[in-house]
Amino acid sequence: MQVWDGISDARITFSSSEIGLERPQEGMARLTENLNLQRGLLRRLEELPEVQVIDNTKVKSILRDTEERGPWPLVHLDNGQVLRARLLVGADGFNSPVRSYAKILSFGWSYETTGIVATMNHRPRGAFQAPNTTAYQRFLPTGPIAFLPLTPTVSSLVWSTQPRIASALMASEPAILASMINAAFRLPELSLRYLYDRIIEAQANGKPLTLSEVQREIEWRERSHAIDPNSAYASATANATEEVGIPASDSESVPPLVISLQYGTVATFPLKFNHTEAYIGEGQGSRTVLVGDAAHTVHPLAGQGLNMGLADVECLTRCIESALAQGGDVGSYTTLLPYAQERYLENHTLMGAIDKLHKLYTTTFEPIVWARSVGVEVLNELDSVKAALMMIAGARSCNFNKTATRWDVAANGAEALAAGVNLAKSLNSSVRSMAWSGLREVFKAASQYPPRKNV
Repeated sequence: MQVWDGISDARITFSSSEIGLERPQEGMARLTENLNLQRGLLRRLEELPEVQVIDNTKVKSILRDTEERGPWPLVHLDNGQVLRARLLVGADGFNSPVRSYAKILSFGWSYETTGIVATMNHRPRGAFQAPNTTAYQRFLPTGPIAFLPLTPTVSSLVWSTQPRIASALMASEPAILASMINAAFRLPELSLRYLYDRIIEAQANGKPLTLSEVQREIEWRERSHAIDPNSAYASATANATEEVGIPASDSESVPPLVISLQYGTVATFPLKFNHTEAYIGEGQGSRTVLVGDAAHTVHPLAGQGLNMGLADVECLTRCIESALAQGGDVGSYTTLLPYAQERYLENHTLMGAIDKLHKLYTTTFEPIVWARSVGVEVLNELDSVKAALMMIAGARSCNFNKTATRWDVAANGAEALAAGVNLAKSLNSSVRSMAWSGLREVFKAASQYPPRKNV
């Protein structure tokens, strides 16, 4: 994976060869389309005769049973069925009815940012290039844009940007959006701002730009920045559908050029931070527990939303299995308490780090841009710390050397980190404080998170 600053171009690379995998070629993580994930889960459920799947129906309401019968949740379905739950798991998303029933409060805020997602078509990598197994992410002041590989010719887009920009891009024809995606990975931030304003202004005047006009604007911008037409950073003059022989020397620095967007895959959604005050219902909301987006919503810049939810489920499963093995009540508070104790702090720590990262990269204040760029360049030389970050972010179990504990991660990086400390001394006090705060977040995460287990 390659991540870089949209203003300073400071870059950090993550490689699966750095984390001790038995088969590094399999990568440090997997990207799976939601439809395929759902299909796999449903097939697995079909193999379990003790599991009953109720589909083509909706939950009308959730009420509490009488005290005489035991205060269990009663789930009323629109087909007339009523389910009496010993344990009701809220895996029902951000607007969770289970959370509302349990009266669990949450806190958070809107990022005033819109996420654009799409599935992109592009040419396969050439014979002289690595396969399409590298993810790319560029942090722009308006929000990060990420290119996530799925197959040799298909990749996924997650683009976080300002609502007015997202609205303008969604109102444009798909080919213009594809051109702007290519430009967003390549053009300097100043030119991107100009292109956004041109598209928004033209739409406001009732004369939207055509594809040829947008391409001419991009081409002129590339010439003004002296971008070599034969470079991988040239998108307007390059032919995305043409077979490539020997690639440009910088072809691995940016993702392949997008040819088109798959029909029906382009969508937008608002980005929010939200975390519940508790994961377990009490009192009138007892025998309920929250997992996934029902419990926490985070910015997608680190791609951790699904991994956090999977880790929730894995932990809750262990708690339920333990209760059943000991003849306990799976819906009791004491059974569910270890789940909340393990997952709440871990999720909150990760969510806080992601939120700080988002805020750090949305500023254009020069001293902060300089500080974060120095931090990225130093971090890129700390293989042990990068390995720790990949341990946190990945969903794959890793076979590390038994003597290489999380404390060794910090120790191995300390000597290299010392070389960068002198750089921080030249910062003013406020910027220096922010830089060290970011480093503390990294080491705190490295010390608190064990290697991720398979779920």
